[in-house]
Parts: sequence; structure tokens; C-alpha cells
Amino acid sequence: MCYSKQIKKQDSPDASLREGNQVSAKMLAVPKSSPVAGLYVLATPIGNMMDVTLRAISLLSSCDLICCEDTRKTRGLLARYSVQCARQRMLRYDDQADEKLRSKICQRITEGQSIALLSDSGTPTIADPGFKLVRTCREQGLPVFPVPGPSALSAAISVCGLPSDRVLFLSFLPRKKTQKQRLLESVRECEATLVFFESPHRLKATLEMLEKCFAQRQVCLLREMTKIFETHHFDKIEKIVAELSEKKPRGEYTIVIAPLKKQKSEKNEQREETARNA
Repeated sequence: MCYSKQIKKQDSPDASLREGNQVSAKMLAVPKSSPVAGLYVLATPIGNMMDVTLRAISLLSSCDLICCEDTRKTRGLLARYSVQCARQRMLRYDDQADEKLRSKICQRITEGQSIALLSDSGTPTIADPGFKLVRTCREQGLPVFPVPGPSALSAAISVCGLPSDRVLFLSFLPRKKTQKQRLLESVRECEATLVFFESPHRLKATLEMLEKCFAQRQVCLLREMTKIFETHHFDKIEKIVAELSEKKPRGEYTIVIAPLKKQKSEKNEQREETARNA
């Protein structure tokens, strides 16, 4: 079963921009906060720019420094919501940065500054840069605060229709076929819902591998979540593979796989039957 988001008039870029400007005006009426010193792990939209939170905009307007994966992309977000940001308030940061840069950031927090940590989209450290900086702050006893918001992980779980009481997040699967195969085999018997991300150029090979490892499992394949061309496929893995075999994958994908159903022993079934009849 496939669900594709319909492209309506209000989904057009111009209409979305008008809505964004209206929301921006309301946000500017919210008093700017004066955040205490610390590192703020701040979530940004994964697709639809309207998904940014009021708290995130307020914090970005008032923090001392914005550490971001890509300054150009972050400037676009700030401009969209009329957040004034001088160049000296922005710093390019990802996990490839050296220890010296992390030390400088931590020193600024020690001196009483508030610092926002952003990735290109979604929540930092969730399959995105930020882990090393957060760990360094923790090791030095510096405060770290979450600024919750968009995340492809939580978004996928919320709409997949699969159990969410136990979830195993695998991030991106290994690139090498043997390593990927080994990982999938290791979680085949897992009784938790599996979630991972995949790029379009590797999707077909990954789905074929999933068909072998998770035959007859229910799968939810989500593409371009919150964007105009958002698409959901919810079916047995075999049917999804067949449906997508003739199509060229485009965009980013999140894959959710149903957990292995635990087989009840005869004794357990008899005990449950006895308890029901009692």
C-alpha cells in the first residue's frame, strides 16, 4: 500500500513562504529569552520549514554563538524567520572538527556564554554531527540542554503503524555488502521494531537484502518526510520490492521493519487459556 502526499496549492513554495512570513511576525512578538550558559542541542526542520519550534527561534535570536554543520543552510533558516545573525555569531562545526575547536567552544560556555548546536536538518547527534561536542561538555561538567523538535526517527515511528514500545535504531547501514549483511543477520531475531536511514543510490540493493533477511515482515518505507513529494509504502517487504523495482529512487528514505513475533510455547498458551477460563 502506497501513500503519496498530494500537491495542493498551499504546498507550493510561494504559499509556504507566505505562511512562514506570517508565522515569523508572530514569533518576533514573543519576548527574546536570556538563556543561561550552556550548550543547547537544537532541532531544525527535516523538510517543511514550518516545523521549527517557537523556542528554537527565540533561542537562535538570543544565544551568543550558533555552531552549525553548514553556515549557508543555517543562514537560510535564520533569514526565513527574520533572525538577525552577524557573522561573528556563527561558527561552522561538525564532528570532523579538531579537539582544539571543541575546547574553544567549551571555554566560551565556561565564560558564561550560551551556544546553540545545529545540524543541517533534524536533531543533532541523531545520525548527525554533535556527539563529540556533547560528550566533551559532559566530561567537563558543562550544562547541555535539549531543544526538542523535528527528527526523522520519531517522525517515522509515529506514523509507521508498527509497535513502538521497543525500538532499535540502526542509523545508516554499513556501505560494504558483507558488513551490511552481517548486521542485518544479527538483528533478524530482534523483538524490537527496527529503524534505519538509507540513501537513494543504495536503496534497491538494501531492499533486496532485506527481502532475504526479513521475508514476510511488515515494512514501512518513508520517503522525503514533511516535504511536498512525501511518500509512504506500508506492506510486506516482498510487495514493496516488487512495486519499486521499476522506479528510480529519489530523495532520502527511512525504513521501519516490524519486530519478530515471539512464538508462544504450548505451556504458556495453556496457562493463558486456563487464566481466561477461570
